Amino acid sequence: MQDPNEDTEWNDVLRAKGIIPPKPQETEMTEEDIVNMVESAIQEKSEGKPMDKMTLDELDDIEDEIDEEEERIFEQYRKQRMAEMRAAQMKAKFGEVREITKADYVDEVNKAGDGVWVVLHIYKDSIPLCKLLNQHLSLLARKNPQVKFLKSISSLCIPNYPDKNLPTIFLYFEGDLKKQWVGPLNFGGMNFKCDELEWMLAKAGVLETELEAPPKPEVKDVMNIAIKQSTINDTNSDDDNDWN
Repeated sequence: MQDPNEDTEWNDVLRAKGIIPPKPQETEMTEEDIVNMVESAIQEKSEGKPMDKMTLDELDDIEDEIDEEEERIFEQYRKQRMAEMRAAQMKAKFGEVREITKADYVDEVNKAGDGVWVVLHIYKDSIPLCKLLNQHLSLLARKNPQVKFLKSISSLCIPNYPDKNLPTIFLYFEGDLKKQWVGPLNFGGMNFKCDELEWMLAKAGVLETELEAPPKPEVKDVMNIAIKQSTINDTNSDDDNDWN
């Protein structure tokens, strides 16, 4: 009896008429299957440590133990890993609050680069709240090295800048001014905490935070509230007079 799986013209006719079942399809190995197999083999040789967790030295150590096909895919992994490490280094290129003057402004702020947030604090050491903000900014700079934190003494950065506007914080993204906080009322006094500043910067999109809510209710504009309340009282007083 003829094998129904055999490749013959007669079997092709029988398959076309549905008399015998179609020939079983051979399972083809995809590129992803090959990558997974090589990945498993390399992981065994590296004592189970995933490649994306290896340092470049560890990758070099196992390079001699792989065959030609493994080497091709291994080299792709190595290039990808180097690119990831370079990207991480680029993101982590700041990490401190740098002092600038007016002469540095264009290069440090307007030409900060693609994807870079700049936090610029205009201050005077003689103002206690400015000193407090500089302490908070130093902590946040170490915590967020991908953000460029700068500070500048007001008289050296903006001539004749009034002290009543200090502290001032400017937020730039890719050289464009996105937000500014001018004057002490924005920061709530000497009890202002680092977490509060972190929340403000996160809300503006400068950095990510693990804080789930503002550390304390946002500062309200007491003067505006008083004016509105006074207007309401005056209106009510006029209405009362109309009834007399």
